Amino acid sequence: MSPIPTLPAYLDNIHIVLTRTSHPANIGSAARAMKTMGLHRLTLVAPQLIATPMTEQPPVFDAEQPEKFKLPEESFVLASGAADVLQNARIVGSLKEALAETTLSCALTSRKRELTAPLQTPHQLVPELLQAASDGHQVALVFGNETFGLSIEEVQNCNRLMTINGNPEYFSLNLAQAVQVVCYELFSQTDMPMTHLEQENNPATHNQILGMVNHMESVMNDVGFFNRRNSDRLMRRMQNLFFSANTQQEDIDILRGFFNTVKRQLKK
Repeated sequence: MSPIPTLPAYLDNIHIVLTRTSHPANIGSAARAMKTMGLHRLTLVAPQLIATPMTEQPPVFDAEQPEKFKLPEESFVLASGAADVLQNARIVGSLKEALAETTLSCALTSRKRELTAPLQTPHQLVPELLQAASDGHQVALVFGNETFGLSIEEVQNCNRLMTINGNPEYFSLNLAQAVQVVCYELFSQTDMPMTHLEQENNPATHNQILGMVNHMESVMNDVGFFNRRNSDRLMRRMQNLFFSANTQQEDIDILRGFFNTVKRQLKK
């Protein structure tokens, strides 16, 4: 099996920023979406967590002591194997603080605003973001509150506008879904190879296929399959089938094992 490829180091320069997030589960799900796509730099801006059946008493964020804010267990449950993203998350009191060291910052929005910056899709913006990250610059993708999105002031803190295009008659992405879409677009344009997902290619040799076809013919003869059929014509078709089917050595082993079992059963 091919070795697992190494993630591009420049992905470390890309930050996902969640502002005023209200649902604990969305934070965990967003972390999972990030890690799945090779990202792990998460920043939370002034979380405003609501009570849920699992988090009946949500922690309250104190802008004077942001370091004391601790995410509830619900966030970690939804993060699944991405708990480390939450554990290492940066928690700040304002978007300005979150973006202080960034060069490119994209506000995710789907609302019409009185802004002159062009609205671009993830597919359109990602090449610029990846280039900036690979050049060593810090890049941020900023997502707003689940109910109200980003405020006009928050959008004005960013220098790029990004929107996820969808069905104009019904477009309602959950926050974590939106994070997943954007993270996937980022990862898909890194051109990471998928060789580690591919099955090993061990094609059967000419002689292996001939031996298997002869074995098949012997079994078919034992069960009387050729009593009313032209064996030569039929076996030529079988031979051609396996020659043209990219037959693997494992396929040959399985079939010959099956034929051996049939022969043993016939002798009983």
